[in-house]
Amino acid sequence: MACPLTETFQPLKGRTVRPFRYVNATTIDDVVSVLSEHGPKARCLAGGTDLLAQTRVGRYELDVLVDVKGVPETSQVRLDSSGLYIGASVPCYQLYEDEKISTAYPGIIDAASLIGGIQIQSRATLGGNLCNASPSADSVCPLIVYGAVAVVAGSQGIRKIPVEEFNTGPGATVLQRGEFLLGLQLPKPAAHFGAAYQRFIPRNEMDIAVVGVASAVTLDTTGEQIESARIALASVGPTAILAKQAGDSLAGKPATAESISDAATLAMEATSPITDIRGTEHQRRQLIGVFARRTLQVAIQRAKGA
Repeated sequence: MACPLTETFQPLKGRTVRPFRYVNATTIDDVVSVLSEHGPKARCLAGGTDLLAQTRVGRYELDVLVDVKGVPETSQVRLDSSGLYIGASVPCYQLYEDEKISTAYPGIIDAASLIGGIQIQSRATLGGNLCNASPSADSVCPLIVYGAVAVVAGSQGIRKIPVEEFNTGPGATVLQRGEFLLGLQLPKPAAHFGAAYQRFIPRNEMDIAVVGVASAVTLDTTGEQIESARIALASVGPTAILAKQAGDSLAGKPATAESISDAATLAMEATSPITDIRGTEHQRRQLIGVFARRTLQVAIQRAKGA
């Protein structure tokens, strides 16, 4: 493996973080080789806004950190007739500053513009947000309702995984030894499609979501009937939840407040929240109902072209 930069970093004085090697990878094979050799003691660096903080406090025992930003497939953004491809190392700001992407995928922009503050958004990536596998991650639910798939590279080649199946628990993913996320592929939205994401936090910004909800709907040509819908929930289970029954309940229903309310009730029933310092189980369940209604309303308006 020929990587242009390999260095060994020592922890700051007084830190318990052990020394680890930094590898600046430039090809898929570079990354796969290092990850295969070191297994769980190797991590990929995209934006690093979660990884570096977690490494500093000793969450990971690293032998090597692999910077994937130099791998072309992780830094590409493509919007074409088939949909949108977002490389795993593409920062959030690059998405919401692109007018065409913002117009075509407003539900994704809802999340990209909420992750941390502006400084964080200059580094943070949707791919990293997914791989961090936090139950409260802002980008995962919007990706789910858009039908996104994770494009994963490994020693056996490329495989694609629906985003709703990617995370298996807090901090855990389906990635196997030697695999890493190349990017995210989103299909082109159908006609009369709309999506939205909203969250509840105790402060105005830069906080972890107490709950988050993404909704997507496809309307018929009249704009009055719902053909299909998807609803995804954050921070109310060990992973983001695709509330399938809630979304499916809207198919064939009129786009009315009554239909929305019924679906929101089903979304509440799909949750398994906990009580912690940020909110109670009861509060989280009630908030899911509130934000399911709100995001469905916004999604319907966007589907109508408003």
